[in-house]
Amino acid sequence: MDIIISNSGGVPIYDQITRQVKGLILRGELREGEALPSMRLLAKELRISVITTKRAYEELEREGFLTTVPGKGCFVAPRNLELVREDVLRRVEEHLTRAVEEARTGDITLAELTEILTLLYGDEQT
Repeated sequence: MDIIISNSGGVPIYDQITRQVKGLILRGELREGEALPSMRLLAKELRISVITTKRAYEELEREGFLTTVPGKGCFVAPRNLELVREDVLRRVEEHLTRAVEEARTGDITLAELTEILTLLYGDEQT
């Protein structure tokens, strides 16, 4: 499981882990029933506190992405990926709505906003 942690940018480490694991699950790179590294192993690999990995795993479990089997570890929970994707789309729409409102307030054109979004999203075209 490839997770990249950034110490700059202001996003808490547990949140970076949570977002990246969600992405791996949504893209199908982590499949239903697949085991995740133990909290201790992940903490050691990322050179972070076990408390941080515990918080990330708890958040993922709370949101239904992971399930914990006592004595065995954490596993990708069975999910309806279409419902998960819909939830992600809904949250993206909420953020974009706020961004559009800010852009209109600042007299930023749709072309400028599209250019910004293209730059932020990167070269990936899907």
